[in-house]
Amino acid sequence: MVLETSQIVWRLILAVLLSGIIGCEREIHGRAAGLRTTILVGVGSCLIMLTSMYMEQLYKGAVAVDPTRIAAQVVSGIGFLGAGTILRYRASVLGLTTAAGIWAVAGVGLAIGCGFYIAALVSTALIFLVLVLLSRFERRLKKTVEGMLKVEVIGSVEQLGQITKTVSAFQGQIKDIAIASSLEKTAFTVSMHIALIGEKTNQRLTESLLTIKGVTAVKWV
Repeated sequence: MVLETSQIVWRLILAVLLSGIIGCEREIHGRAAGLRTTILVGVGSCLIMLTSMYMEQLYKGAVAVDPTRIAAQVVSGIGFLGAGTILRYRASVLGLTTAAGIWAVAGVGLAIGCGFYIAALVSTALIFLVLVLLSRFERRLKKTVEGMLKVEVIGSVEQLGQITKTVSAFQGQIKDIAIASSLEKTAFTVSMHIALIGEKTNQRLTESLLTIKGVTAVKWV
């Protein structure tokens, strides 16, 4: 089957839309692989699938071309990108869900590229529901509370070590961490996405962090 220009454009646009839905959820949660990354993965996978199909038509009758060979490399090759989103912090491994999401979006892109629309649409809906609904179910199951904690500090990296140790002492899981320096060379702000067990733990953690020398303010946002 020879694809028309309108079909090629439609499939690429659909890849942007569907992968963008997954990307929005990751972006909202501040993950490393956010909106732009997932869209690029989805569109790139779709393009590779379309190119494989085009090559089959281009060399049909002259050379034996298997349109699935190039697409198969996406499934294995996307693992390198997924591995880049996985971080090990102390006893925790972070980014596994994002890596799995990227791998799934690549599959959505391949499905769109070959015209398997129903599978692409249903898969996108299921992936989105898993990311949104099951994350809430997991928190309820573990009785965890998640939030962004900002700690303003005057000092050095030594204070950062004490802050992370304090969070660990409260069995807190740091899912993301970012450090922003202020105009004053000795001052910086630590932003952490934390998961804590128990609803009242956040207040006790705040009080404990304020006892650290150099910590000037602690607030949940």
